[in-house]
Amino acid sequence: MKISKKDALMWFDFISSFDEEEEIAPKLMEIAYAAFAQIEAAVDDIHEKLKAEIKGLKSLNGRTLYVGRDDKFPAGCRSCLLGTGLSAIRKTNKCNIECKFCYNYGELDMIPPIGEGMWEIGGTKFYEKDLDLLLSIQKKPTGISYVYLEPFMEIEKYYGVIKKFHDAGIHQHMYTNGILVNEENAKALAEAGLDELRFNLGATNCADKVIENIAVAKKYIKYVGIETPMTPEFFEKFFEKKDKILATGLDFINCAELHLNDNNICNYEGENMYFSRLGYLSPIWSRVLTLKFMKIADDEDWDIAVHDCSNHTKFARNLNLCDKEGKWFGASGYTSEFARIPFWAFLPVLGDDEFKFLEEEELPEGYRPGEIIY
Repeated sequence: MKISKKDALMWFDFISSFDEEEEIAPKLMEIAYAAFAQIEAAVDDIHEKLKAEIKGLKSLNGRTLYVGRDDKFPAGCRSCLLGTGLSAIRKTNKCNIECKFCYNYGELDMIPPIGEGMWEIGGTKFYEKDLDLLLSIQKKPTGISYVYLEPFMEIEKYYGVIKKFHDAGIHQHMYTNGILVNEENAKALAEAGLDELRFNLGATNCADKVIENIAVAKKYIKYVGIETPMTPEFFEKFFEKKDKILATGLDFINCAELHLNDNNICNYEGENMYFSRLGYLSPIWSRVLTLKFMKIADDEDWDIAVHDCSNHTKFARNLNLCDKEGKWFGASGYTSEFARIPFWAFLPVLGDDEFKFLEEEELPEGYRPGEIIY
């Protein structure tokens, strides 16, 4: 059904009043799904119009979009979207800052440790001495990534593991907020064999010290870039410091579409939201800003790659990984990160007079007020 915004707002206002334990009747869920589809269709229309304005827009096998240098598109992303990466390696359960977009916002002091001297790979605990056994038995991935949470808080523990995987010919990239990067540890990472270092520059709101550390890392590590959730704050601050950032010699910028979970959604209450395929829930402005960012990069011919790491990209990533794992046709790990849909989060977009549905119809018989049993 092509539900109207007015009717969707009425029903969502009603559903938002339910207790968390209260079941939602099938017809109410049909109405909710119709509203989500209407919002998403309108958002897709916005995206398509913005993409049409980017003259140099490129596609990676239909799985993601980017502009700029082909040779600087990050190999870690190629592994993620075309190969058998992204295999996450977890070690550090602490961080030295708290970002409002962090998926662990509000619980950083409660993150369980991996285990003394241990590493979590594929959900299994390993000692460094076990890696030879792992590599001798299982097919090695095309790429791995070091995540969870800020590895530079104990970076000296990483060198031996990185060397093991480097010697095995596996591409490796690491994420950091960049605060603790310096000449010594950047050089040590390069000598161990780290291929890519990705700075979450938005974590420090484009701090000058971190920008300087990007340049330091680029002296030693082959590929260095930025990977940051696209927010209005990052967009604004980046362009204030654009020349200084681009002068670091970085290779790529991954503009991640911000998606929310139970931990961080409270920090974006009141923003216009949408569901992507009933999976990731995001503020509408995030990918809109990414596409505007990419247009500027393309128009100005930046000597880097700028990647649209969108919800569509995450969807493609999960399909690719499930295929490489030999799972059934259509299998994917892409799903909503909420145990129960936060209907209240969609009240702002449904009440926004500036946001229009593309097409609207009257509710069909049986779906109007007084006709649904719940």
